[in-house]
Amino acid sequence: MIRSKKVWISAIALWALASCADESKLLFEVEKSARMAELEYLREYDVLKSYVNRNANPNFKLGAGISVSDFLKKETDYSMLVSNFDEVVAGWEMKHGAVVQSDGSLNLGPVKSLVEAARIANIGIYGHTLCWHANQNATYLNKTIAPTIITGEPTWDPVTTADFETDDQSNFTSNAGAQLSYSSPGADASDRALKVTNPEVRTNNWESQLFVTFPNETQVGEKYKLTMYVRADVAATFPTQGHGEPGAFKHHGTFGDISATTTWTQYVAEATITDDTKQIKTIAFNLGSKATNYYFDQIKLEKYNEMGGGGPSLEASVISNSDFESGGGAGWMGWGNGSTRGISTQGSGHNNVGYAYTFTNPSAVNFWEAQTAYDLSPALQTGSTYVLNFKVKSNVAGTIRAEIQSTADYSSDGFGTFAISTEWKEYTLQTTASKADRNRFIFSFGDFAGTVYVDDVTLSRINPDGGGAQVIEKTPEEKREIIHNELDRWIAGMMEVSKDYVKAWDVVNEPMDDGNPYELKTGVGRELAADEFYWQDYLGKDYAVEAFKMAAHYGNTSDKLFINDYNLEYNLDKCKGLIEYAEYIDSHGGRVDGIGTQMHISTDSDKNKIIEMLELLAATGKLIKISELDIGVGVQTNDATDEHYKAQAEMYKFVVQKYFEIIPAQQQYGITLWSPKDSPTGSSWRAGEPIGVWTLGFNRKRAYGAVADALKEN
Repeated sequence: MIRSKKVWISAIALWALASCADESKLLFEVEKSARMAELEYLREYDVLKSYVNRNANPNFKLGAGISVSDFLKKETDYSMLVSNFDEVVAGWEMKHGAVVQSDGSLNLGPVKSLVEAARIANIGIYGHTLCWHANQNATYLNKTIAPTIITGEPTWDPVTTADFETDDQSNFTSNAGAQLSYSSPGADASDRALKVTNPEVRTNNWESQLFVTFPNETQVGEKYKLTMYVRADVAATFPTQGHGEPGAFKHHGTFGDISATTTWTQYVAEATITDDTKQIKTIAFNLGSKATNYYFDQIKLEKYNEMGGGGPSLEASVISNSDFESGGGAGWMGWGNGSTRGISTQGSGHNNVGYAYTFTNPSAVNFWEAQTAYDLSPALQTGSTYVLNFKVKSNVAGTIRAEIQSTADYSSDGFGTFAISTEWKEYTLQTTASKADRNRFIFSFGDFAGTVYVDDVTLSRINPDGGGAQVIEKTPEEKREIIHNELDRWIAGMMEVSKDYVKAWDVVNEPMDDGNPYELKTGVGRELAADEFYWQDYLGKDYAVEAFKMAAHYGNTSDKLFINDYNLEYNLDKCKGLIEYAEYIDSHGGRVDGIGTQMHISTDSDKNKIIEMLELLAATGKLIKISELDIGVGVQTNDATDEHYKAQAEMYKFVVQKYFEIIPAQQQYGITLWSPKDSPTGSSWRAGEPIGVWTLGFNRKRAYGAVADALKEN
């Protein structure tokens, strides 16, 4: 056993709640409060790990959460950790977001350094974490499943035009110094042109202006082309300007100076938008330098499209409620033969993710006698081809069909029949609208007795001259394969550099949903943070099965593999849901050795629920780990009193005692203190809260003695 050594200690400190600064095996200067008489008893404690009864609890490990960068400095934090704990857990550096780079490569250098430093210090590492939805390089992962874009030949796309053949003045106007009228004929044999009269020479040329407007502001990097015909009663040259709204000047010479002669001349000018010319939505022509009549015709502003025309393309789906994740069954309806329909339970959608639309026919009749429908407004375009894409499964094998129908006479154009079974299948079918009033999409299933599930139902027109790039979305099956391979590559790489030393892992972290604790979390329908990526949304319910299989395959056969979640002591249904999911993983080929309960709690947490949670976990027969224990006192450090710290110490002791009391010795993996020290202001975790067993100045708190006593008593 390593005993404490006396060291020189400075006399000034926070009145802080600690004993003397922790002297255990540490040769460094720390501050000590002058008002610690009541806490002097903490000086007599040895290092925490010395109180673990290794005979009664041979497998128990006392762990601590760490910053790898601080640990590698081998300064105060390092000495405190090595002295007091059996193993460490990296808070960030072993996660996907820290390791996977923007190009997908794995930067495992810091992990290798941690492993080597821990080996030298003879302290273990608990791996954290292989498969989670947060702290992921989501930008890279989303890039791997992004659509394929096939560009066409570059084009100039219309922005605004004015041919002056009608009296529509919605995209041009003038200031008070310019008089607008029309003149016939126009340029290039057109019927008429715009006539702009400047009756006198102006002091400033902008006192007589014609404005041509367009809807969207210019952006840096865009390229525009102005084309028009122009003439004047006498030769004249006039400049252009860029404005926001007409009269709101922004830039001189946006499209250059224009020379007009007494005969029609076509003027063409291009401009690439810079910081000076951005946010323009008006072209101004300054006509005040010469008293004359100016004539304009066939003005056209175009924007360069580098992607160009890509040939035929699919337009947006005319069925807006296609995936059933946010709108329920809105827009969908049906009838016939006592059939029923509605939204499925969560997890019944394609690949067991989200929701599906389901309809049931109690008995087989004629196919048209039971239908599910979605009305279309406006009606489909006559002569256009429409592509139907959807996923479908059923509770029994059979055949149904899909059609586009006219509600006026019930005539239809069919997509044909298709086979359905208990396995999800994706279909892409097409038909051509042969009538002008095709205004309903239907599934006809009267000749099928059973329940049908459909998901991701889209109906899109083929635009033969779609313009722009062709965007080819990856299918769900393609995305699943890509994401499966990314998870495999990531876990394989991490195991390769750590398996010789790391023998236990959080394989899957925080899988269960807070609102539906027997269901998995999902990112569907949510605005995700930049580092969020839900593997389960692509791999389905078996995402954790695959993760555990990969961890077992690339790791050591004796590794201990955990599933981990939070608030299990707060929401007992979530605890039960996690246990059920662990059983599911085991039954589908994965191997879950243990369950971690994080326990980020407070002094007022419900002790009865803590006991019940531990009893539920013990009943699984699996290894049980309190994986991220820290205890708040309800106030910030600056506001905490000694009464707060007495309550905190009591709660720390209660949790440790109940762990040893309820969890059988053979199931005890250990307890990790997630934040051994209090959390500093500005921290990403419980900022400014006194949650640790040491102060920030490395003074032992009452909680230190409470943990030591609880360990010693067991």
